[in-house]
Amino acid sequence: MEIYLDANATTPVLPQAKAAAIQAMVEDYGNPSSIHSTGLKARALIDGVRARAQRLLDTGAGQLLFVSGATEGIQTAVLSALHALRARREAGQAIGSQLLYGATEHKAVPEALKHWNAVLGLNLAIRAIPVDTQGRHDLEFLQREAPEAGLVCTMAANNETGVISDLTGIEAALNASGSSAFWMVDGVQALGKLVLRLSQSRIDYAPFSGHKLYAPKGIGLLYVRAGAPFTPLMAGGGQEGALRSGTENMSGIAALGAVLEALEDKEGKTFRSHAEMSGFRTRLAAALEQAFPGLVYNAPLVQSLPTTLNFSVPGLSSRLLQDLFDAADVRVSGGSACSAAKAAPSFVLQAMGLPDWQAAGAVRLSIGPAVDEAFITEACARIEACGESLRRNCMSPSDNLPTVGQGVSRFMLEGACCYVLADAAVQRCVLIDPQPEQVSRLAQVLRCQNYPVTAVLSSDGAAAHGEARALLAAELPDLLAASAEVDALGWPLTQTELELGAKRLRRQLLEGGGQALLLSEGGQGQACCLAFVAPQHAQALGEQIGAQTLIAPPSDEAQLLASNVALERGEAVAAPLLQLSGTQLQQFVDAHPDALLIDVREPYEQFLSQTPELAGVALQAMPLSRFLNAIPGWLAEQRPLLFFCRSGNRSRQAAQALARLGHSQAWTLSGGLALLPDAPVRAAAADPALLV
Repeated sequence: MEIYLDANATTPVLPQAKAAAIQAMVEDYGNPSSIHSTGLKARALIDGVRARAQRLLDTGAGQLLFVSGATEGIQTAVLSALHALRARREAGQAIGSQLLYGATEHKAVPEALKHWNAVLGLNLAIRAIPVDTQGRHDLEFLQREAPEAGLVCTMAANNETGVISDLTGIEAALNASGSSAFWMVDGVQALGKLVLRLSQSRIDYAPFSGHKLYAPKGIGLLYVRAGAPFTPLMAGGGQEGALRSGTENMSGIAALGAVLEALEDKEGKTFRSHAEMSGFRTRLAAALEQAFPGLVYNAPLVQSLPTTLNFSVPGLSSRLLQDLFDAADVRVSGGSACSAAKAAPSFVLQAMGLPDWQAAGAVRLSIGPAVDEAFITEACARIEACGESLRRNCMSPSDNLPTVGQGVSRFMLEGACCYVLADAAVQRCVLIDPQPEQVSRLAQVLRCQNYPVTAVLSSDGAAAHGEARALLAAELPDLLAASAEVDALGWPLTQTELELGAKRLRRQLLEGGGQALLLSEGGQGQACCLAFVAPQHAQALGEQIGAQTLIAPPSDEAQLLASNVALERGEAVAAPLLQLSGTQLQQFVDAHPDALLIDVREPYEQFLSQTPELAGVALQAMPLSRFLNAIPGWLAEQRPLLFFCRSGNRSRQAAQALARLGHSQAWTLSGGLALLPDAPVRAAAADPALLV
């Protein structure tokens, strides 16, 4: 069962909305511009939905248009206001010198201002209204600057933080300033969550979107105050009173009407009350606080929608938290859905002046008013399971359980690779190329496994590695041998090799500085099995390493995972990358009974997740962070390998790495588990393409 906690991004379609949309498509399919009975029936449907929306929003004499969504509504409002400003300026009237928008507005607003400001040739300054650390607009700034503003854009509630704007205060600031600026309020997150009485305010324009409140995508509303200027964005057949041309989206309007009808239901059969939603949020917050010690909220709950929680956890990135939740079949977001795919800190939290770690590590959890008690109970249980997974895998801010360190683990930071070499038998470890920013995480790992650190080594003598060594020594005085004398590369001066159980780590100094760190089984004379060195320096090692010895690079921006001398010399030919979809999974297993399916997700994800249910198939868990340990065995065995993860990105990296290194049967599950059918169908005959 999926627990969907990303309602601020979009919502599922309400059952009665779906039914209304289907009826409009199947039965009430008339064109509302037609004058025959079928068309008149469609027109009556539109008029009825509009009247219901007008009552809910208290639009008074204002107009309410059906549009495709909030973006179109914003574009139309901005175009209308700026077109009127240009007409005033051409008539010799003063229009001010700037356009103002809230610093935490959805990107659709400043982008629309920029676009129409340029297209209409106004060339006014576009300025952000600052917000305080609680996300509220700076009303003193607004009152001071409003007299020079032609248009002011704010939002009723923020989509990332849920912070509710002080619309009364904003209106008072505009009035006190004597400003004649037009005012647009983005009402997307307010619909169904806040009481809006548009006719009782000076708001000129207010866009709304249906898919944020259980209607389908592609339908929305735009309120235009009576007397406010209007310029159609869509010209054509004259629909919507010639204000928005284009044949109406009848199924979308019908579905939106069903949602609005549920909002009007005084008995609350569909939507929970504000008090009930606040109670649900309190329970979710308690579960989060138990799961993630040290959690901080990025906006005050008392000033936010009862549907939204925005938080950060010290030491845990936004991406890691999203992967963790997703593994538990809990859907959350890193912020705005329109920018969540971009690896960047939240501009909303940056505008609020929050620390960089909070802005970069933020996660948004949001629910819709149609959730019920059972849903919240399950959501809280899943959240608590996420916390348990972190504790079991030494990733919680506190209360971690002991772990066993064994083999090679890789920690990445913006392309730079840090390696931890550990041996459980002798309980000893070595670090290679740590970065200062990784010290907290590395210290956490080392405390959990509680192995003394034999050495902290640098492959190139970078100052950052030395700084990290000093920080680790200060943080882990009981594990790091501070008394041992080391050279500039961190190598103990009294030792020619470092013992890690059955393995030995020795070094080869490189011409021009730096060192290659060579790991081998057994003592002197044993062949190197893994070389920690930049690939371009590997050839200089001569007979120290063989052509097939794995190379673990100090940096891996291309996400190749590993290389070898043969590849670097151009002597090896990479095998093709093989891909299959989720619908082909059972066929693949039938065609390759000896195949090994490999889960490359991290242990904290594997603890929470289900794996494909396929009878007789061999499964192996090998996180990408520990991939180097398994590569030699896979290359020697050459059995069919199918890598999978959540989205298909990491499994593609894994399969490509094996293919580059010469494995001829390395497959990736395209789209990952996210696109896997609920019940893969066993095919009568295997696809010939899978028999290669």
